[in-house]
Amino acid sequence: MTSSSTGTRRALPDFPWDSLAGAAAVARSHHGGVVDLSVGTPVDPVPDAVGEALRAAWDSPGYPQTWGTPALREAAVGALARRHRAGLSDTEGLDPDAVLPTIGSKELVAWLPTLLGLGADDVVAFPHLAYPTYEVGARLAGAGTAAVGDDEPLPAGTRLVWLNSPSNPTGRVLDAPALTARVAEARALGAVVASDECYLALPGPGVLTTSVLDPAVHGGDLTGLLAVHSLSKTSNLAGYRAGLVLGDPALVADLLAVRKHAGMIVPRPVQEAMTVALGDDEHVAATRARYDARRAVLRPALEAAGLHVEHSEAGLYLWATAGEPCRATVDRLAARGILVAPGEFYGPAGASHVRVALTASDERVAAAATRLAE
Repeated sequence: MTSSSTGTRRALPDFPWDSLAGAAAVARSHHGGVVDLSVGTPVDPVPDAVGEALRAAWDSPGYPQTWGTPALREAAVGALARRHRAGLSDTEGLDPDAVLPTIGSKELVAWLPTLLGLGADDVVAFPHLAYPTYEVGARLAGAGTAAVGDDEPLPAGTRLVWLNSPSNPTGRVLDAPALTARVAEARALGAVVASDECYLALPGPGVLTTSVLDPAVHGGDLTGLLAVHSLSKTSNLAGYRAGLVLGDPALVADLLAVRKHAGMIVPRPVQEAMTVALGDDEHVAATRARYDARRAVLRPALEAAGLHVEHSEAGLYLWATAGEPCRATVDRLAARGILVAPGEFYGPAGASHVRVALTASDERVAAAATRLAE
């Protein structure tokens, strides 16, 4: 290993889930088996039509388009308009040219600061409680970082602002005025706003989620705005690595130019599967109902067991605290065969919380609820 690669490795934090090995072993030893609620990985089937599209495109010997097929980009524009009111106005949609498929959303999150050309003089801002890859992406680019609360000002030198609503890990939802205010503040600093909207289509009962690409937020001006979307949760395509970034046409064009050079290309069969998934809203509604039902089982079980659940109105997670260090809660639940993620994975503000994923089968969620009542 060269000294430069060693330096890069040392600049990155340890992969957090590696530290769960001990608790995972305890949970697996439970006589009823483990209920793994630690990682938000889907367990439900891929929609039939999506799988058929993947199979039908198996004979794809040529290089795929980095930009994605025109049909894929049109499908993305249509889906975002139908599901989330994304567009230039209430009557004019997004430009299909300003859509770019990505190899899942995590890849884009990790490399966006580098793709934007950020460096040591730039700051990447993200929420106090946040997906760890926002910070990792900044470190990969050699940029500075700032964890900023929703009611705190962005620091000078900010060049990229991450928004995440519904939040991972808390499930908190930012409304249109809150998004609008942050966009205005970022624009005043000349910063790009990247809104991680992977959970936008999973709002929870009675909850309204808003995209940064909603005209109510941007007022008809997409300058400096990017929205990051994923089919991992809404379409159970985590194994397909199917994501999208879209928004400001100039920014998307810049990302496309770099990604062409870097060979960051979504395979053609996956592009075909994405096109079908984006054209079908019925399976998304079914997915949403499935997670709402699991939330309705697991949340009261956690509360009855003495944990206080905060926010958690949307997305795939319950954000809970027992008023003790998070690792103590992880260990107590592991003894019952339930594995959850320590809140400290998402920043120091999560030191007394745990994140409980809804991504287990109905049978396993029911088993967790039974164990919590014991």
